[in-house]
Amino acid sequence: MKKGLKVVTIGGGSSYTPELIEGFIDRYDTLPVKEIWLVDIEEGKEKLNIVGSLAKRMVEKSKKPIDIHLSLDKDEALKNADFVTTQIRVGQLDARVKDERIPLELGMLGQETNGAGGMFKALRTVPVILDLIKKMEKLCPNAWLINFSNPAGMITEASINWGGWEKSIGLCNVPVDMKMGIAKL
Repeated sequence: MKKGLKVVTIGGGSSYTPELIEGFIDRYDTLPVKEIWLVDIEEGKEKLNIVGSLAKRMVEKSKKPIDIHLSLDKDEALKNADFVTTQIRVGQLDARVKDERIPLELGMLGQETNGAGGMFKALRTVPVILDLIKKMEKLCPNAWLINFSNPAGMITEASINWGGWEKSIGLCNVPVDMKMGIAKL
């Protein structure tokens, strides 16, 4: 039996990564992660290095025996992963600006989770996720795919229905954060 879990985060240079790392640190006793691979694309290399350095410092301060790896090579990272998380923005922030502004200029909702903006983002993101699933079939066929990429519902539905990856879960932290915020009030 393995002594710890391997998690691969596609979109590892994301500003959401520190929150994810904090979650793994806080839950280490019940979710013993041994390796976390933060993976990004060449255009995101600078952010990956900045966020990855922070993640390494967080783990070091926690004194948890978690190894953080930074990579631009999905194939290397995915080998034998137990969980693959996705938090990608295909087209980066320039695409988000267009997703929000173009619909608004036409009097429609411009937002990444629904409306025309969500559809734009889904049309860019679904093919990338389906390509990722093809890699997972070869490199980590038993892994769970946990999607944080918006629009989370459409991406997760595509993973299951078109990618055939039944071990897919779609998550969004906004409802939980809203619930906790309201509870505090």
